[in-house]
Amino acid sequence: MPKLLITIDGPAGAGKTTVSRELAERLAYRYVDTGALYRGVAHTARVRGVAPEDDAALGRMLAGLRIEFARGRAGPRILVDGEDITERLRSPEVSMLASTVSARPVVRAFLLKVQQELGREKAVVFEGRDMGTVVFPEADLKFFLSASEATRAQRRYAELRTRGGADLEEVARDLHRRDAQDRTRALAPLTPAADAVCIDSSELTVAQVVEQMLRHVNAKLAARPGSP
Repeated sequence: MPKLLITIDGPAGAGKTTVSRELAERLAYRYVDTGALYRGVAHTARVRGVAPEDDAALGRMLAGLRIEFARGRAGPRILVDGEDITERLRSPEVSMLASTVSARPVVRAFLLKVQQELGREKAVVFEGRDMGTVVFPEADLKFFLSASEATRAQRRYAELRTRGGADLEEVARDLHRRDAQDRTRALAPLTPAADAVCIDSSELTVAQVVEQMLRHVNAKLAARPGSP
């Protein structure tokens, strides 16, 4: 059976993480949350006092940085220099900082190599914001998952509320600001690849989104040489 490299891009709160994990599980593929890589760099810069706009300092920090994924019972874990920092990566502060550092060429060049190595053997689902446009322009199948801003704010609010206090209006403002950052940055702005399958999840359940994606996956696999 042929193996595919699948990318799922889209804005924050569109449901990419849940959908990507479910799709990978249904296909018995690896799942890679590339946003966690950027969050890992952002968190490390924050802890070490490195300004997100200081490319020279970021470059020095990245030169000796070891960032990797590990399997965990509750899903993939992100390790920086051997330390599991997964639980520290979903705060609004780290999210905003990740959006800022992701626009720095030195960070993108560093993580480009990490991501491409992870995709070398295929049979993987990559979740991110520029997977189908920049990192894997030749991906076998590309999806762009979106939802209305109000829907995405409500989803992110519900997620954050399970971890403690959260304010819906503040979440909506942060989401709007991050959208603006991601869509207008000069380097790799958030946009669907020309050949991406676009899915609006505003009125769809996770199961419905995954089923749509599986139909496209099965059609792609059936068209490949060597398929049964």
